[in-house]
Amino acid sequence: MTNVTALQSSLDPERGAAGARRRPSIAARIGAMGENRIGALILLVATLAAIVWANVSMPSYETFWETDLMVGVGDRHLDFTLHTLVNDALMAIFFFTVGLEVRREFAIGELTSWSRALVPVAASIAGLVVPALLFVLVANGSGNEHAWGVVISTDTAFLVGALALIGPRVPGRLRVFLLALAVVDDIGALSIIALVYTEKFTPLPLLVAAAGLAGVYVTRYLRSGRGPVYASLAIVVWLAFLASGVHPTLAGVAIALLVPVYRPNRTDVEHALELARTFRQSPNTEYARAAANSLRESFSINERLQSAYAPYVAYVILPLFALANAGVVLSPELLAGAARSALTWGIVAGLVAGKLLGVFGSSALLRRLKIGELGAGLTLDRVLGGAVLCGIGFTISLFIVDLAIDDELAKNEARVGVLAASVIAFALATITFRISDAVRPDDDAGQTLARPVDPARDHVLGDPHAPYTIVEYGDFQCGFCLKATGSILEVRDVLGDQLRYVWRHAPLVQIHPNALAAAEAAEAAAAQGRFFDFARTILDDQDNQLPSDIIRIARDLGLDLERFEKDLISAEVTGRVRDDMLDAEAMNITAVPTLFINGRRHVGPYDARSLLRALTTTTDTPVAE
Repeated sequence: MTNVTALQSSLDPERGAAGARRRPSIAARIGAMGENRIGALILLVATLAAIVWANVSMPSYETFWETDLMVGVGDRHLDFTLHTLVNDALMAIFFFTVGLEVRREFAIGELTSWSRALVPVAASIAGLVVPALLFVLVANGSGNEHAWGVVISTDTAFLVGALALIGPRVPGRLRVFLLALAVVDDIGALSIIALVYTEKFTPLPLLVAAAGLAGVYVTRYLRSGRGPVYASLAIVVWLAFLASGVHPTLAGVAIALLVPVYRPNRTDVEHALELARTFRQSPNTEYARAAANSLRESFSINERLQSAYAPYVAYVILPLFALANAGVVLSPELLAGAARSALTWGIVAGLVAGKLLGVFGSSALLRRLKIGELGAGLTLDRVLGGAVLCGIGFTISLFIVDLAIDDELAKNEARVGVLAASVIAFALATITFRISDAVRPDDDAGQTLARPVDPARDHVLGDPHAPYTIVEYGDFQCGFCLKATGSILEVRDVLGDQLRYVWRHAPLVQIHPNALAAAEAAEAAAAQGRFFDFARTILDDQDNQLPSDIIRIARDLGLDLERFEKDLISAEVTGRVRDDMLDAEAMNITAVPTLFINGRRHVGPYDARSLLRALTTTTDTPVAE
């Protein structure tokens, strides 16, 4: 879920001055950077460390990563090197988390809505095909044309981290677009690894893998002890993939796609709350364990596993992979050879130019044809910066270099190409975003309604074609929103059908813990034509917005409760609220209520008299597509 940035609280007047003088600690500064930035910086440090290590002492680098390991019982054993352990075993965990994200996006995420998914899916497919064609064209005659898979994939970890470091002032909509694109990109890359870069295929072990995957699927029905069962079956499936010749990292993806994902439902949340109340009244280890288990079980296994593994993948596995694979001796001879190498230039052209042409070209074409939607605030100059950033193919590119190329000199030239392309893409994206921000000055940001009112989509009270319009971005747990809504209704009493009132969601989740759930509940009520009835009721009773209260309001309004509860956890409802929140972020809305009168942002009092004056002195401002 993408959140609207908000001021969480004002400074304590007694501590504010002292706090302002006190410099934040190093730990506080690191924590404020955010997980994505930290992960990207650690990955960058590991890459630089690998390059320095290899150039200072290549023999020790190679000796360390070629250290032999043996695991087995009796005569049955597996031989690994440290390098193989990282690339075949630890990277299976990385691909497992990729598979979890793919599964989630198609089940309850951005890829559930075809209109929202069309542009990133098309851009991703073009971003797979165009780089590969460009690589083959440039690398033709080098003898390594079959290594076209090196340029097909974008490094999601670096992409998200780089966007957090150098992205535009308002990156929310672009971040969602690029993450949806990256999911399809990952699917393409994984499929190509399985279909193109698999050697010595032996089908029989895949029967064992299939049985293990079937076991993974039915494990969801166990009432307890699922963790050990999942772990045991995962090892069996991984070993079966290894024995079959299919790269064992793909076992992680196969397992992840069978892990269930769903949004928390009201019954589970209410049960967890009841157990928590019981523990509060009678604290003991039994009630504590029951409450903790119930809270954990209210979230899907998919989301729990993503949360559990994400830090290890970002801070340990990917840096280890970079340390084991990015070590290349940047000697004058190698750099001179790479500068003349069709393989190196094919990789640079494929990643930098190919991704740019594929992602941006397809997005611009679909926008010109008015097919699909990019969303408010996601302009083509922002897409251009994101398309350039997609040229960072680091992790999977280096991974496929190891699979696709046998000659060690060619491998080093390919690694130089991957590193050079990543640096060039990062630099060009930085320039693109800075230019994009420069032509959009802060003083005009968010003064015009980013997305015009659409009666077919928006919640409109009054004549949809009325000459006067008030759009409120609000929060159902905000007392000021209640007052603003009351003032707007007073204005409607005066103007009647000459005014249309539109509500859009901007829940300040950092301040109001129930606001997001209330917004989704209002959307579920809207599916039965009762949005404003539900909204008014929940605004009037802001102290009672727990799941049981939401159901009570729906029952009092005579809604179909079975349908209401089903809609509450649907991807459509989640996506609808998220779209409004991303619009609010694009317009720099950091406080609610924020009103737009006849398309222009209202600054000043929002009592009925002030709103009437503003309506009659402000002309409707058309919003450019």
